[in-house]
Amino acid sequence: MRYHNVCLEAFACTLPDEIVTSDEIEERLRPVYERLHLPAGRLELMTGIRERRFFPMGTRPGDISALTAKKAIEQSGIPAESFGALIHGSVCRDQLEPATACGVHAATGLPGSCAVLDVSNACLGILNGVLLLANMIELGQIRAGVVVGTEVGRGLVEGTIDTLLNSPNITRKDVKGEFASLTIGSASAGIVVCDKKLSRTGNRLIGAHCLADSSHHKLCEGGVQSETYGDDRPRMQTDSEALLHAGVNLATQNWDATLQTLGWRNSTVDKAFTHQVGKAHRKLLYDSLGLNPEIDFATVDFLGNTGAAALPVTTAIGLERGHVQAGDKVAMLGIGSGLNSIMMGWEFHGLPG
Repeated sequence: MRYHNVCLEAFACTLPDEIVTSDEIEERLRPVYERLHLPAGRLELMTGIRERRFFPMGTRPGDISALTAKKAIEQSGIPAESFGALIHGSVCRDQLEPATACGVHAATGLPGSCAVLDVSNACLGILNGVLLLANMIELGQIRAGVVVGTEVGRGLVEGTIDTLLNSPNITRKDVKGEFASLTIGSASAGIVVCDKKLSRTGNRLIGAHCLADSSHHKLCEGGVQSETYGDDRPRMQTDSEALLHAGVNLATQNWDATLQTLGWRNSTVDKAFTHQVGKAHRKLLYDSLGLNPEIDFATVDFLGNTGAAALPVTTAIGLERGHVQAGDKVAMLGIGSGLNSIMMGWEFHGLPG
C-alpha cells in the first residue's frame, strides 16, 4: 500500500493516574512464590516492566476514548464537519453492541455523516483503523478521520492474581502460562488522519504493508471465561516464548516487504516505534530487523503492555518528548497475536500548530 494524499496529523493519549509496580504484584503473589520457590523480582527482571497503570475499577473504555478522541481532534485543528469517519480499535470495548464507537461519536460531536464502527484485531486494531482511514482518504471518500482505543487491563491482572492464589495445585509451568497477563497495563490513544490538503503538519504517510501467519493463532488467547473462573473478568493464556519467536519471525518477513513497498533501506529509517511487550522482545526484534535499537522509543518499563494502545501511545509520548525531529523518516512496527503484523513508514515535519 502506497499513499500520496494522507497525513498522520495528530497523536494523543490519556494515561491513568494509578501506578501499580511489579513488586506490588509479586507481594500479592507471595504465597504462590513461596510455595513454588520462585525468586522475588522475576517479573521485572524477565520483562523489564517496572510498573503499569490502571484506570479505576468499572471504567468504561468508551468514556476514556471519548476524552482521547477530543484531544486528538482539538490538536489537529481540523473542523468537526471535515471528519468523515470515527473508528474504535482497542481490544476492550463497552459492550457487544452497539459499537463502542457510537458512544465516542456522540461525545465528540462529529457529524452524523461520519462512518462509525469498531475494529478488533488484538494489539493491531488502532493501526488497522489508521489504514482504513488512509484508504478512504486516498480514494477521496473522506477528508479526515479519527481512530481511538482504550485498554483497561485491571480486570485481567486482578483476575489472574486471584486465579494463581486460588489454585492449590498450580505448578511453575502453570505460572509461566499466566505470566504475560501480569504485564498488562491500561492506556488510551487516538490518531487523526487527514488529506494532505487539510494538513498543517505535512506528516505524510508514505506506505504500509500487512502480513499474517494464522497458523499461530492459538499462541495467545484471551476472553471472558466465567464458567471456568466464576467471574466475568477476562483471562488470557499465552505461550510467551513461542509467541516471541513466531512474532519476530513474522515481523522480519513483513519488514522486508515493507522496505520494498516504501522504497527504503534500513539506513533510511531515522526513528521507530513498536508494540511494547518487554525487553526481550525489543532486543530480539531490533536484532532480527537489523535496526539500531537507539532509534527506538520505549514506554514498556513504566506502562507495561497496553495492547492496541501501546504503539500509538508510545508514538504520542515520543513526539511530545522530542524523540523525532523534523525531516525524520519514521517506522511503526506493529505485531499482534493471531499472528498479524502491520508496518508503516511516514515522514515527520512537526506537531500540529
